[in-house]
Amino acid sequence: MMDLSTTSVIAAKAYKYKAESLVKDYLFSDYYVSYTAVLGGILMCKMVYNITHLISSLYCKSYSSLTKFQKLEWNNRGMSTIHEIFITLMSVYLVFFSNLFSDELDGPVTFRSSNLSNFTLGVSLGYFITDLAMIFWAYPSLGRMEYVLHHMLSIVSLVYAIYSEEGQLYTYMVARIILFVYLFYHIYFHYDQVKQMSTFSCILIFAVPTILLAMNTIWFAKILRGLKKTLAKRQ
Repeated sequence: MMDLSTTSVIAAKAYKYKAESLVKDYLFSDYYVSYTAVLGGILMCKMVYNITHLISSLYCKSYSSLTKFQKLEWNNRGMSTIHEIFITLMSVYLVFFSNLFSDELDGPVTFRSSNLSNFTLGVSLGYFITDLAMIFWAYPSLGRMEYVLHHMLSIVSLVYAIYSEEGQLYTYMVARIILFVYLFYHIYFHYDQVKQMSTFSCILIFAVPTILLAMNTIWFAKILRGLKKTLAKRQ
């Protein structure tokens, strides 16, 4: 009986060691971290969608009266809100508080990346893939072609930034409307480093921020007009 118990303990430890090795060597290795992050981003979207549905069903009386697509849009907003909070916090940390993109380090800032940086971009990529799939499935309830364009540009930029590891700093600044001014300021004073990147990277760095800035400015203006109308009605 003692021998059987000892053998079981040894076998359990062996399986535990193999599992830990699998996680360390594959799921969180430099090569697989982005794949893990993308999958994590997709699963996060699913989890947040379900939690939003559950909380709304329990605590929001008007939720039950919504149509199928209205509920879909409501739950989708929960996903986008959590992603926005996540990517904004990570962008601010990586750009301003970590030393990853510091000018004090040697080498061009345009070629820097880390496991955390790749993981963060991978999670964001998982979100955009999920959200784009939902937009196509419920089209045009969740958005029309301007949303498709926005998401396609974001996906292309994220994929290229992850796998080329070029221009990740500027990827974090795009779509954060407050950081757009700093983005162009940074490009201007680091243009000698920007020129060292590939032609496609340079096109993405100049074209994508310009297009997204225009789109975000239009959307922000619509939000302000809607807020103004709401306040005027209340008064």
